[in-house]
Amino acid sequence: MSAQVRPAEERRAASEPYYLPVGDEVALFEAAYAARVPVLLKGPTGCGKTRFVEHMSWRLGRADRPPRALPLVTISCHEDLTASDLVGRYLLSTAGTEWLDGPLTRAVRSGALCYLDEVVEARKDTTVIIHSLTDHRRLLPIERRGETLEAADGFLLVISYNPGYQSALKDLKHSTRQRFMAIEFHYPPEELERRIVVHESGVDEPRAAQLARLGRLLRNLDERHSAEGPSTRLLIHAGALIVRGVAPRRACEAAVVQAMTDDALLQDALREVVGAVFDA
Repeated sequence: MSAQVRPAEERRAASEPYYLPVGDEVALFEAAYAARVPVLLKGPTGCGKTRFVEHMSWRLGRADRPPRALPLVTISCHEDLTASDLVGRYLLSTAGTEWLDGPLTRAVRSGALCYLDEVVEARKDTTVIIHSLTDHRRLLPIERRGETLEAADGFLLVISYNPGYQSALKDLKHSTRQRFMAIEFHYPPEELERRIVVHESGVDEPRAAQLARLGRLLRNLDERHSAEGPSTRLLIHAGALIVRGVAPRRACEAAVVQAMTDDALLQDALREVVGAVFDA
């Protein structure tokens, strides 16, 4: 089998993925990568965790000659994810029985960044497989082949989760989370969020400023109504609709209000805020 990460899982950015640092997260990640310390990213939905990993993959690859992005393998975790989905399995083919590496194994072989997105969605008996990759051993046992792989030098495991809404029902096992250093993410300050919305959606500065203000106000509303505030992603979606001719209030109804909740009373509260921002 080839040791290369397969195209379906490998991503090498041709140009720098857009990311505006909020704090010292870039320096922390660079230090963690240099020391090969596994990284846990925690923060609300749509606050930029995945984009940050893509940016760091590109940034760390700049040290190479010739420069390139490090390969990035992203795995979206879910409750049906099994250890075999990560590690690999035997499959029947015209040539007989053939072993097919899973995405985690391909990342280990090739020295990629491996990003497990929303890791608490996976079954706990599945995530145990990563333990030996997150300590001094840096090993991946493949029991079905009687093989143990040592991670290639560039390999680093990165996981993420949203502690805000998941902690009530799901959380990381202590035996898992204490194998990682953690970087906490929040939604960006209003001025930075305005710049992000302009860049990502193409909307003009005044509208982006309104959308960023809307995000701040709705997140404050969130504290009183027990609903998760709008992600930066939703504000970008609203901006993209506005650029394509949708009226601002209608764009916010579709991209923010309806996307956030199905609760009629809460929707009314959100609409009041949208109306106040875009009638101002």
